[in-house]
Amino acid sequence: MNISSFSSTLLLTIFLFSTIAIWISGVRLTKAIDAITSHFNLGEAFGGMVFLAIVTNLPEIAITCVAAYYRDYDIAISNILGGIAIQTVVLVLIDIFGVGRSAPLTEKGHSKVLMVEGVALIFILSIVIMASQFPSTFIFARSTPFEWIILAIWLGTIYLTSTFMSKKKTSLIQHKVTPQNLRLPKSKFQGTINAAIWVLSIAAIITLFAGWALVVTGEQLATRWGMSGVLFGGTILALCTALPEISTGIASAKIRDYNMAVSDIFGGNAFLPVLFLMASLIGGDAILPNLKPSDIYLTVLGIILTGIYMIGMVVHSKKQILRMGIDSFIVVIVYLLGLWGFMYIV
Repeated sequence: MNISSFSSTLLLTIFLFSTIAIWISGVRLTKAIDAITSHFNLGEAFGGMVFLAIVTNLPEIAITCVAAYYRDYDIAISNILGGIAIQTVVLVLIDIFGVGRSAPLTEKGHSKVLMVEGVALIFILSIVIMASQFPSTFIFARSTPFEWIILAIWLGTIYLTSTFMSKKKTSLIQHKVTPQNLRLPKSKFQGTINAAIWVLSIAAIITLFAGWALVVTGEQLATRWGMSGVLFGGTILALCTALPEISTGIASAKIRDYNMAVSDIFGGNAFLPVLFLMASLIGGDAILPNLKPSDIYLTVLGIILTGIYMIGMVVHSKKQILRMGIDSFIVVIVYLLGLWGFMYIV
């Protein structure tokens, strides 16, 4: 199929329908994952980090695979690193439309698990910056050691979150806390656990293909508008591929799974750099040592935005500005300033 021969009107139509498909699938995904994590007692934050994080990043996985196959990494790299920054800003939308006037998001959603995920994300992004200073000849098993370190940190974070959840369950049992005594988030999924698994599978497939459609149509439109690959990948493409996080995050907050909503973002952002290893194994090239200054810029921006929300989880404040917490308000300002600076270096 030759997408480049499509008219701009047709491309915009496909883009719109793909957006709607991703949004609806995201809502279904959230309810299904909420039912699955509740059934298997996995916890909201763990479900957000593992299930939602991977499923909502299926578009990025597809982009990275294609880019690595053709050894054209610029768009994929800027999409991953730009996606981390823009997906952190998604927490602002969740704060406004998911939580609303009741309280700031970080006052509702904060836990040891989320703090571990945030620290792990900052560690991973720091490793990305360190790796960029090494020569491209620093190869180990078709990649550099840094991609493997990133994978180890991500897997270690999953292990730690599982440990926290196990200790929490043990504590509840010892104190004889029953589900009737707990104020549980309300699950709106109607059906059996098998139905939830089917919904998860089908919605994931729809998200993957709709995300691919968003990418190819958006890339064509960007080319016609005269945008560079790095600028497109770090802004428009990153925003397009963040649509699953927007829909699932708001849906999680609506059913009061606040920890899952935050964990979807932190966990998803921590998972994205793992895709550098996949790209290296497919293309056989050292990815991280070849990062551009604009890629480092986006990485640092992601660290700053993550740090702001982590402070918000520690220093609780009920004060809101325009239906958002103070931390979300600061994130919006920092991201807009960061985006303004990004335009000058690409």
